[in-house]
Amino acid sequence: MENNHQHFLGLRTVIYVNTELEKARDWYARVLGFPPYFDEPFYVGFNVGGYELGVMPADEVNQPGGGGVLAYWGVTDADAAASRLLSLGAVEREPVTEVGGGIKVATFFDPFGNVLGVIENPHFK
Repeated sequence: MENNHQHFLGLRTVIYVNTELEKARDWYARVLGFPPYFDEPFYVGFNVGGYELGVMPADEVNQPGGGGVLAYWGVTDADAAASRLLSLGAVEREPVTEVGGGIKVATFFDPFGNVLGVIENPHFK
């Protein structure tokens, strides 16, 4: 590294693109258990533990779907989170799996085709 600047400061925002902004806003509000802090026709933002989960409408550049990007949201119990997401209409993509060191991960498709990951990591408090 050529200088002392830290290039990445940490996860700030994960955005899920969809074709039904109001339905996506309402679904994520149910999943999270609270309303967005920012709610406009072009973008909806939720503050999730100091990180942003954004929902925005599809356009000619941004389309819903996996697209090769995975973002994992921390949970205290991956199995419970999986059950809850499935009960709210998510579809399992990859089941809860222990990947080593007590870390469990799972991914789901939200009702709009985006990939939503959860991670239970006892090494992060």
